[in-house]
Amino acid sequence: MARLLASTVLLAAVAAAPTPAIAAPADVRVDVDTRAGLATVGDVALGVNHAIWDSQLGTPEVSGLLKDAGVSMVRYPGGSYADIYHWRDHTAPGGYVAPDTDFDTFMAGARRTGAQPMIIANYGTGTAQEAADWVRYANVTKGYGAKYWTIGNENYGNGHYGSAWEADEHADKSPKEYAATVTAYAQAMKAVDPTIKIGAVLTMPGNWPDGIVGTGDQGSWNQEVLTRAGSVIDFVDVHWYPGGSSAADTLTKNGHIQDAAFLLRRQIDTYAGTNAGRITISMTETNVDIGRNTQPGALFLADVYSGLLAQGVFTVHWWNVHNGIGTVSEVAGQTDYQDFGLLSSGNCNASVCQPPLNTPFAPYYALSMMGDFARPGDRFIGTGTDNALVSTHAVRRANGDLAVLLINKDPDAARTVALNYHGFTPAAGTPTVATFTNGAHAVSSASTGSASAQTLPPYSISLLTLHSANPAAAPAAPGRLTSTTTDRTATISWPAGAAGLKYEVYRQNNGVAEQLGETTSTSFTVRNLEPGRRYTVNVVARDGSGRASAASLPLTFVTGTPADAPCTVKFRDTNDWGNGYVGAIDITNKTASPITGWTLTFAWPTTWQSLGSGWNAVWTADGRTVRVTGDSPLAPGATTNVGFVGNYSGPNVLPEAFTLNGNVCKSE
Repeated sequence: MARLLASTVLLAAVAAAPTPAIAAPADVRVDVDTRAGLATVGDVALGVNHAIWDSQLGTPEVSGLLKDAGVSMVRYPGGSYADIYHWRDHTAPGGYVAPDTDFDTFMAGARRTGAQPMIIANYGTGTAQEAADWVRYANVTKGYGAKYWTIGNENYGNGHYGSAWEADEHADKSPKEYAATVTAYAQAMKAVDPTIKIGAVLTMPGNWPDGIVGTGDQGSWNQEVLTRAGSVIDFVDVHWYPGGSSAADTLTKNGHIQDAAFLLRRQIDTYAGTNAGRITISMTETNVDIGRNTQPGALFLADVYSGLLAQGVFTVHWWNVHNGIGTVSEVAGQTDYQDFGLLSSGNCNASVCQPPLNTPFAPYYALSMMGDFARPGDRFIGTGTDNALVSTHAVRRANGDLAVLLINKDPDAARTVALNYHGFTPAAGTPTVATFTNGAHAVSSASTGSASAQTLPPYSISLLTLHSANPAAAPAAPGRLTSTTTDRTATISWPAGAAGLKYEVYRQNNGVAEQLGETTSTSFTVRNLEPGRRYTVNVVARDGSGRASAASLPLTFVTGTPADAPCTVKFRDTNDWGNGYVGAIDITNKTASPITGWTLTFAWPTTWQSLGSGWNAVWTADGRTVRVTGDSPLAPGATTNVGFVGNYSGPNVLPEAFTLNGNVCKSE
């Protein structure tokens, strides 16, 4: 073989120079837009869970691995165990407590990691006094400065809605009782240390039991808890296990994040009373059902942490650090132990053993890439892609650099990506790209491709870091935006910046920015909007030298419907069971003339909503458009009622706008 190779080289030397290879054309377009500003990364963004049945939770080896990954928050004492755990004597009646997992050991590990704690006070079998004593021990006696405390774990799983896995010794298991007890806990705990932050457990929109109204309740779990305890809490705590019929299906669930975050924020603002804007959101458990230890879990982690943080969730936690072997299978050519852990527990079943203790699984490497990607103070910015198998996220650093995360969810094929930048010009040169591929045991790094073209290996995560070609100092970003809306307009306002600035107003559209106009004033009225539609806008300041600021934080608003409309529509979810509901629509003729042959039209806000059946009219659906046709005339001032069964498999965003015979109705 060596002699044949030498001959081939000799022939090449005397032959004509070969034609240079032509790069394969890009099959994916990616847009990265600094003008489409999203949330800022906080100092506790990257989290994981520790559990008292994990004897490794305080070891230097584990702390070192988590520190290397950039973990900034660790949660304790571990999921549902929190509702049976008594911190003072370090017991969990009915559960297993491993050696060396007490609170002080946990805190020592957290400090070695460089992470803040998220502590779960025992709601199920504990008391407000026990929780207050824990605060006193942690922050007064020991001086740990533990800031974040949640009251319970998944307390909606106490049997009130039928399923029971969470311990709860309260005779009343309703959200009303949970809210009253949260209030008592918050008052007792803040009497010890008024600087702490108290979190209440809510459900993630689109996940059970979201939307369900239990027997004797006035509203859903979230509505009841926020209405009754919103004034005493500082954040809400949700979990998200989106499931999926396959690895490919699971990896589509990141598409639910923006709508789920919107609905949760709307619930907080609607039900939590005055000053609800101070209440933030934590996501303290998430994981997948398929490929937990292999590449699907890694891709999901990178995609979902990024998506949640970009929407303003202040911390995201993987469940969990160690868990143990489950049903072993092969996923994308790799052995998967169905272990929720980031690190191997080193245990065995009847025929298979895991790798040695603390060996990182694939999601650990994704988490370490997140540590390099989303650093405290970075600002997420908008990105878009024209291929569903490629996800993109990006952050702008304080020094003007840009980091772009590219996720190829195709297990079989590489993807060639053309990157397009808006509001940013990358410096010349070959970028350094960190990559984690299927089956790898480390993140690799190389200078490859260009700022505008990259090839993504199958089932991979790639991170590009780019310097700006224009690093000169720019104006400060505009301050907090506010809006006043009608059905067709929105007046956007912001605080004044330095003298001589011009302001550009942008609308986010599929991850990139569309300029709506510019002004030298500190307000701008956007016209020709659609009624009942959600919009997200940013403002960019530009100085006399043409230098642009970073985008403002985003403002999301929903336009109204016309007050003088010839019809009104009242849309209600009257009975919800978690993936479907009975909807009722009241249609009122506000004109002085009868309406005959009427057709009501509306659109589902998402692709995972559909019509099951309908009554009191003829119901038809074409994609996301629903038409309801009635035969009986609608007399002046009269109201008719129609109903339907709606199905959903994600956050159930209800329609906001309806037209009757082409006229937009007022929504009530």
